[in-house]
Amino acid sequence: MKRYEIQERIRFSEVDASLHLTLSSLVNYFQDCSTFQSEAYGVGLARLAERNRAWFTRSWQIYINEYPKAGDEVRVFTQATGFDKMYGNRNFAMLDKEGRYLALADSWWFFFDTEKKRPVRVDEEEILAYGREERLPMPAGGHFHIELPEEMETHTPFSVLHTHLDSNKHVNNCQYIRMAEEYFPADFRPREMRAEYRQAAVLGDQITPRCG
Repeated sequence: MKRYEIQERIRFSEVDASLHLTLSSLVNYFQDCSTFQSEAYGVGLARLAERNRAWFTRSWQIYINEYPKAGDEVRVFTQATGFDKMYGNRNFAMLDKEGRYLALADSWWFFFDTEKKRPVRVDEEEILAYGREERLPMPAGGHFHIELPEEMETHTPFSVLHTHLDSNKHVNNCQYIRMAEEYFPADFRPREMRAEYRQAAVLGDQITPRCG
């Protein structure tokens, strides 16, 4: 089995004022789990760099049954569910210590040639390393493109900072979710979330939040 699992405990630095795990911290757990899997299976960041390759996030679809609280023991696992040309599909889950699903996620990623600056077909090394598992029990992720409301409120633009960047010198995909959390209503904890990434922001870019 190619499923990869980590055991964790929710930290105080990862929760909101009500002591519940934040949405962006949940995504960080998923992202870290996939990174640890890649390193464990010999296709981590150093191996990708040797081959001028990288995995970039295309979209997230997340379903939350319950937000754990500070101190709770959780299990997080991930597994690849398929590859199609340049794309890879990966599922995630967070469970409590009794084995109940707290959150499930479907995600799409694309394989990228960092030298030629373009997406490329996923190669056999990646496919063999991750394998393919059955999709987790959750609704289908739906279409890539999010339909935006016609009327949206524009908020004050802000600049991309060094602290927003990851090892690819782009804004990390979880950072966009953290930015969006600033515009949630008070005490709002979504039960479903979709993120779609169309273009990478880099240092000095201006982010203009629009809400609807």
